[in-house]
Parts: sequence; C-alpha cells; structure tokens
Amino acid sequence: MIRGLYTAVNAMVTLEAKQDVITSNMANANTNGYKSEDLKVKKFQDVLIQNKDKVVAGQNVKNTIGSLSLGATIDGTDVKFTQGDLSSTDKDTDMAIDGRGFFSVKRGNNTYFTRDGQFRVNTAGYLVTSEGDSVLGRNIKTGATEPINVGNGSFNVDNSNNVIVNGAPQYKIQTADFNDYKNLKKLGDNLYEASENPNYNAQVSVKQKTLEKSNVNIVNEMVNMMTVMRSFETTQKVVQTMDETLSKAANEIGSVR
Repeated sequence: MIRGLYTAVNAMVTLEAKQDVITSNMANANTNGYKSEDLKVKKFQDVLIQNKDKVVAGQNVKNTIGSLSLGATIDGTDVKFTQGDLSSTDKDTDMAIDGRGFFSVKRGNNTYFTRDGQFRVNTAGYLVTSEGDSVLGRNIKTGATEPINVGNGSFNVDNSNNVIVNGAPQYKIQTADFNDYKNLKKLGDNLYEASENPNYNAQVSVKQKTLEKSNVNIVNEMVNMMTVMRSFETTQKVVQTMDETLSKAANEIGSVR
C-alpha cells in the first residue's frame, strides 16, 4: 500500500511538470522563432519482490515473487526544432531562417544563438534583437566578427546573406549550425547556449522581410493539457482512496478494543 502511494505521488509530480511545459508552449505560441518543448519521462528501475514464505526441508527460504515498478520520473526536456511557418512583413529588419541554422548574437562578452529574427536598429545604427543584443556579422573589409552596423538608412540582404548598405556589401550575417541540437541549452529571451563548437561555415538560408512563427501546434497543446488534467485528477483520487484505506487500517482495524 505504501509503495502504491509513493508511485501515485510520483506520477502526480511528473504530470504537474508536464503541465508546466505545455503551459509554456501555449504562452509562447505567438513568439517568433520559438521552439516547443516536450517533457521526457522514464520509469524507475524495477525492484525485485521476495519473501520467505516458501518452506524447504523445514526451513524458510527466499521465494522470488516478481518485479515491481515504482512509477515514472522526469528525464529532462526535449526541444522540437521543426521549422515554423514563415510570414512575410514589410520591415527590412525582419529576418527568418529557412531550414537549419541560427543567428549569432552577442550579450556582454558571450555569444548566443537564436531563431528569432525580429530585429531592429538602435540609436547607434546597430542591428539588435528585441532585447538589445547585438546581431553579429563578418566585416567584409576586415574579416572581423563584430556587431552589424547599418547606419540610419535602408539595407538589403542578398541570397548569400550579405548585408548591403548604400549599394555595397558591408557584412555577411554570421549564422551557425550544429551537428547535434541536443547540445543546445535553452535560455531565456529565445536564446540558446551551445556546448559544442558551432559551424559558422554551414549553408544557412536567411530571408529578409520575413519572420518565422513558433512551431507550437496550439490544438495539440490544448488536447495534451486536457489529457494531463484528467490523468492528474484520476491519480489524485487514487491517492485519496489509498489514504482513506490506510487511515482505516490504522484507526479501526488495528485499534485495541
């Protein structure tokens, strides 16, 4: 009975964590470049159940009854890097990646990566994210990697990801790709941190005046939310039933009269 109680409570903890992930997906359904998450669940290692009820030659010996699962536990969170829908805009600063790859941005002394291409030009003429992080590019004249400065005028991005300012290519947008996206850690503000070296020479397609929407399927998330809520309610009733049974066992059956 006690084992069953622990198993049911573990299930409730896991379901609550899954609900948090679904809530986050639904809240970011309209966030550009957002990638949905999915909670990974694994079961605890089965335990072997034995007793000594078996009698051999007048002595009690171990008798293997079988194995018992102690329920499920959280095994981490997976990010689904499937392509979001592309939507055309009329702003030069809006960009989207079609296919694999990420934009490189600088925050402080650190370089991070993002799929959110809703950029803007700050008062100093630099291309930045909505949070003010600098968008990085390779200076075509010097070859140095630095924040992209487009000045106050209009600019274009060609098919080679070159930023053309006043009719001349000034920067090549620094995009990056990775062999295994599982090595990317999701941070706040739609940023990712890499634990492997990025490939800055990978072929990445950047489209100007376009934004990538989130890949969240709001209908699926609503169905998942309802499923989790029903499962939580059912497990909660199981816990209540076990608690009532234990209470009767302790207060009624086991009482001395």
